[in-house]
Amino acid sequence: MGYKLAGFDVIGCNEIDPKMMKCYIENHNPQYTFLEDIRDLVRRNNLPEELYNLDILDGSPPCSTFSMSGLREDAWGKEKKFKEGQKTQVLDTLFFDFIALAKRLKPKVVIAENVKGLLLGNAIDYVRRIYKGFEEAGYYCQHFLLDASKMGVPQKRERVFFICIRHDLGVHFLKVSDLFNVEPHICMKFNEIPILMKEITDFKGKEIKNGTKIRYVWEHREIADKDMSDTCMRLYGKELFFSKKYILEDRICNTITSKHDDLVHFTQPLYLSTSEICKVSTFPIDYNFYNQSPHYICGMSVPPVMMAQVASRVWKYWLSKL
Repeated sequence: MGYKLAGFDVIGCNEIDPKMMKCYIENHNPQYTFLEDIRDLVRRNNLPEELYNLDILDGSPPCSTFSMSGLREDAWGKEKKFKEGQKTQVLDTLFFDFIALAKRLKPKVVIAENVKGLLLGNAIDYVRRIYKGFEEAGYYCQHFLLDASKMGVPQKRERVFFICIRHDLGVHFLKVSDLFNVEPHICMKFNEIPILMKEITDFKGKEIKNGTKIRYVWEHREIADKDMSDTCMRLYGKELFFSKKYILEDRICNTITSKHDDLVHFTQPLYLSTSEICKVSTFPIDYNFYNQSPHYICGMSVPPVMMAQVASRVWKYWLSKL
């Protein structure tokens, strides 16, 4: 959706999850769809000619192994089924399968998104490998840590974007970026006016059940509590429900996760409603989630307005000048 908002035509997609593919087709209906492992897509010998003339190849390789809320290093290099019925994959190698696809298709620009955790701790060595992979594939590579709340999205959501341009094209935009690097110039600084939660709330979400421990904790919240673990520390002397964040109307919404009950209104014992989730994620209110959880899809997606901002900058600084 973000690319469409920015004026691009989305002509194809690759997805391993049948349900996600159906949802994507229902809402976007791209000309080419590949329901398969990306490794199988790379090996295909019958790819349409149009795919060899792309302005942008975009991908978001599964990133749970780098998330700060995940297993991180303990999960690196291990095979995993992302969902029931799917092929077994090593999630932290999928980024390099994506680079292999870029090397084959040779689009003008490649954009890859991932979690902030990719830049932290031991994962920085993985980033160096990504840079090397793109270099060997024929691309200048830069990465940017972007905050959706500064890009017109009513949500505090930080994501890493690797933005790459083919060597033969990027050479026209080279500028000294610091003491040691010369890179194709592109500005990725954003400072949109913050959108606070009070501008989008409707308080139509599911109520926290009376008589439950979570309801008891919510009833003993204090204004200084950022999440339920703060309340629990005061009540029980230990952290519980640390993933459940309080949402205040005079602040920007916390990061949306794939779980429906992670965000709770501070002023009313309610979880976020579907319409609130859509607005916070900049999804259309009439988006067809195809019988899947809106919280899951929005929580797993780059907010469309965030993606549109990135795509628009790529057009402004590079593609429009080629």
